[in-house]
This record gives sequence, C-alpha cells and structure tokens, in this order.
Amino acid sequence: MIPLAERMRPQNLDDFAGQAHLMAQGAVLRKLIESGNTPSMILWGPPGSGKTTLGRLIAALQKRSFFQLSAIESGVKDVREVIDKAQRQHFFDQANPILFIDEIHRFSKSQQDSLLHAVEKGTFSLIGATTENPSFEVISALLSRCQVFVFKALDDEDLVRMALKATTQDELLKDRKWVFTETDSLVLLSGGDGRKLYNILEILYLSGEEIINVTNESVSAAVQQNIGRYDKGGDQHYDIISAMIKSIRGSDPHAAVYWLARMLHGGEDIEFIARRLIVSASEDIGLANPNALLIATACFQAIHMIGMPEARIILSETAIYLATSAKSNSAYLAIDAALDAVKNESSQPVPLHLRNAPTKLMKSLDYGKDYKYAHGYDDHFVPQEYFPEAIAGTPFYIPQENASEQKIKERLIQWWKDKYL
Repeated sequence: MIPLAERMRPQNLDDFAGQAHLMAQGAVLRKLIESGNTPSMILWGPPGSGKTTLGRLIAALQKRSFFQLSAIESGVKDVREVIDKAQRQHFFDQANPILFIDEIHRFSKSQQDSLLHAVEKGTFSLIGATTENPSFEVISALLSRCQVFVFKALDDEDLVRMALKATTQDELLKDRKWVFTETDSLVLLSGGDGRKLYNILEILYLSGEEIINVTNESVSAAVQQNIGRYDKGGDQHYDIISAMIKSIRGSDPHAAVYWLARMLHGGEDIEFIARRLIVSASEDIGLANPNALLIATACFQAIHMIGMPEARIILSETAIYLATSAKSNSAYLAIDAALDAVKNESSQPVPLHLRNAPTKLMKSLDYGKDYKYAHGYDDHFVPQEYFPEAIAGTPFYIPQENASEQKIKERLIQWWKDKYL
C-alpha cells in the first residue's frame, strides 16, 4: 500500500500545507516557482515540513525531470551518473532537470565539490534539503550558488487542516467515519511533522474500526503500540544511541552493530554517532586501552572526509573495536571524584614551590622556591608534594583490574610507595 504521505502529496501550490511566509500568494518563493525560473536552492527546516514535497511539486508544475538522491545512501559515483543523465537531456531542448538531494548536509566536501561545475553550468537546478544550518554544513562555494529558504515546523492549525483533508479526501481513509473529538495528542505527537501526522492517521485507520473517534487517549494508545520506528528527532534518538553505547560497555559487538544499523537506517547524523563513540572510548574503555580514543577520534575525522554510504563501514569497525576492547572507567571516576572534592572544599592555595615566578617580586615572595625539576632526576622522577597541604595524599585515580592499568599501578607504587594506597 502506498503510504498516506505519498497519496496526499499536493498537486498545486494552493494545496501545499504550511510555510505561508514562503508560499502564500505573493510570497517570495511562490513567485519564483510561478515564474518558471527556479534557481538552485537550499531548503532548511525540520523533518516533515514539506521540503521533499515542494521539490517534487516544482518539478511537476514546471514539467521538468526530477532526480532524487539521498545523501545517506549516495556517493560521488551516483552524483556523476545523475549529472550525465541531466546533460543528455539538454540535447532534446528540454528544460533543465531538478536534482533533489535529501539530507545534503551529510554529503562530504568531495561529494559537494562534485556538484559545483554542474550547478554553475545550469546542467540542473539543485534543490538541497537539510535539517542542519547550511552555513556550517554546506561548503561555501556551493552555498553561494544557492538561495536559502528557511522552513518552519507545521503549526497546530496546519496539522489539523491536513488531518481533516486526509480523512475526507484520501481514497482509503474517507471510507471510514472520522470523529475528531480531541486533537491535542494528535498535534503534540506529530510535533510539527506532516509525515508523523499521516503515520498516526494510518495507524488509527488500520485499527479496522468503522467509526474512528480521535481522542487524546485513542491517539496516545495507538502510537504507544506502534513505537518501533526509529525517530531521529524524538525519544528514540536518545534511546537507541543509549542502547548502542551500553552494548559497547557490555562488550557485545553484535548488539552494538545492530543498534548502529538501526540509527543508520533511520537517517541519524553520522557525526552524532561518531561523537558518542569518542565519549564511549574515554568513559568506558579509557586507560585499559588508550588506543581506543585514537581509533574513535580517527573515525570521526574519516567519516567527515568520506561521507555515506562508505562511512557505515568505518562506524561499524569502530563500534566493534570498542565493544571488544578491555574496559575501564577509572578516568571517568577520577575526574568526578576530583570535581566533588573541589565543590566541597574551601579554595586551597597553590603551594609556593609550584607557583610560577616570572618577576623579581614573586621570587622575593618565594614563588617557585625549592621546586624540583623532575627531568633532572633519575627515571625523570623525584618525590615532592603537588597537593595543597589540606588534602595531601588524597587518591582520585584508582587503577582498575586490567593489564594496562596494572602496569600503571606498578609504576605508581614504584614512584610513590604507599602514599596513595
């Protein structure tokens, strides 16, 4: 069955829901579309606000070929193939096509660079959709060749109008009797997203009831029973990243890769995933395997250069490496213990021998006096006090039971004897 969101795509500009600041009679974007001379543009706004719908509508109204790429799944090769197809159409005196790129902010620099020449030549009109600020995510050379239009989340009135229209005009939904007793939950759970609204209406339709009474309770109950879909903008965004990190912490690479796949399939921001892997490397693996942080940091840099779809392999490699690594949270515990100590103590003065003495006055006050330069001693170590006197000998870092930290523990005992034991 074709999804309701597809069946309800508008056929003309008057049917387009929301974005009145751009699409009302006389508004700037509408005038551009009606002129038939649509420039390359970036549509920036939240999910479900109509960006893809508008791209398709422009192509239909202006009778232009429509090519669509998803930045999540496409690479430079796919871009070049579309450019070749668009160039071949010019031989038949057709209007230049529209290339719509969803989630264009996920394209790497090299992928965005591959678009530049075709945009400059007018091989196609580029319409890029993004949920992220294009000033940060789209290269300046490409951004300067596009007009940016900011989309807003659909407001409550837009959503209610869309619901009433769908239930009275859609070929399937209109066969049932719909009674809108309450719409608060319908609007709230849609969250300004037209696709979510249509998904909720389809869930209610599939209940099989001849009379569908839309109430706050019925909508909430129906959505709770069908919450399996990944929603990168809602609670699932946090729940699934949490599941992946806990799988890594629990040393289960199979579950870690599964939750990673759930996020990638749902269109999660790959840089968000990579940032969480960096945190996991320091919080959950830490000094048990210091290379983990290097691997996770390299992962973040690599996916930024490569982009999807190849970035999925780099993320998978990193998640598996972290999950199968030895674990330690000693650094995490150490800094939290030190922060607690700082919060609960009065401000302790820095011992005089640890203070810097760049002036004669400071030297006369004994700043830096009796400080022992560690590199001047055997093994680059000499016992001296580095704490304020009031908390001397307080242990914050406690080595844990893994091979790497046991070596650290042996060195600490060799240096400090029983001072921190």
